Amino acid sequence: MAAPSRTAQFSRLHKILKKHYSPVALASNRSLLEHLLFASCLENAHYRAAEEAFVALVHTFYDWNEIRVSSVRELSEVAAGLPDPSAAAHRVKRILQSVFEATYSFDLEELRKQNLGPAVERIEKIEGVTKFSAAYVVQSALGGHSIPIDSATLGALHQVDLATDEDVAAGTVPGLERAIAKNVGIEFGSLLHQLGADFAASPYSPSLHAILLEIDPKAKDRLPSRRAGKRAGSTPAQPSGSSAEAKGKKADPGAPKAAVDAESPGEAAVPAEAKGQAKLPPLEPKKKPATSKRKTGTETTVPEPPASAEAPRKKESEPAEAHAPQAARKKPVPPSKKPASKRKPEEGKARRPQDQDDGVPDPNIIAKRKPR
Repeated sequence: MAAPSRTAQFSRLHKILKKHYSPVALASNRSLLEHLLFASCLENAHYRAAEEAFVALVHTFYDWNEIRVSSVRELSEVAAGLPDPSAAAHRVKRILQSVFEATYSFDLEELRKQNLGPAVERIEKIEGVTKFSAAYVVQSALGGHSIPIDSATLGALHQVDLATDEDVAAGTVPGLERAIAKNVGIEFGSLLHQLGADFAASPYSPSLHAILLEIDPKAKDRLPSRRAGKRAGSTPAQPSGSSAEAKGKKADPGAPKAAVDAESPGEAAVPAEAKGQAKLPPLEPKKKPATSKRKTGTETTVPEPPASAEAPRKKESEPAEAHAPQAARKKPVPPSKKPASKRKPEEGKARRPQDQDDGVPDPNIIAKRKPR
């Protein structure tokens, strides 16, 4: 079976679009320059958003010259309802600047009196004019037969296999004007533009996909999907934490030592001033030992606390007794409290046998002790 012709394909497309969209009538009371500026706002946008942006530009600024000298940022804020306000503002500003430099005015009505060919050539030479805006002016202001096609509409036609990759790159659909009659050109152009605006605004919409599948049932595999976009734009997850970064990071031989020490985990950066100084551990307050005291006989012994690794170093000038535990230090006994056995004998008196310190115990004292 032979493939359907281009005329039959676009005729079928026209019938399907009429079931889902309503045609939009063009404003006939605008000047040629106003049609050109409105087309700059309408590109890749819905008709309502373009009308609101164009009216906002007209009522916000005093005249076309004020719009010409305004910045793109100011124009973008006024036309914020468009899909790409910055691009539309840039086109409007360039068109006004080019027209003013060529004629020192903002009037293009003389092109209506010329033939269609020279008028189209003159419009296409204006900076900021795209193929879509030039075709729109030819259709709406000059009475010619030209269907405006923007990049969003080309994308929709490419999904249903009515535009090739070469057509998308060139920005045109060959044979479209021959397939569509002139008397239905404005209607078909408005319906087709609404399809392209929906494709630009929500390419994943199920209702839009239903229309595209009605146009071409074989386009199911070519339609954009959210899952495909996520797989294409997803990146492998990076391991969390500084350990993953430390594995692939090598120390720079030219980097300062403080910076290298700071990068290694668990080590603190040492300032350059403290490199030649010995770092002493901080002093801790003295704490009483938690162990209980034990009595053995008449003497009291206190177990010494275990030596701490962070105990302060002993100074060489201090004696060893200064660093001994306070409980283990021997307190000096006053002379008056010395035991009687160690008192010196008075002069002129003989020492008693019990006063003699010969190391032999007195038998009388031993006999008087009671057995246990």
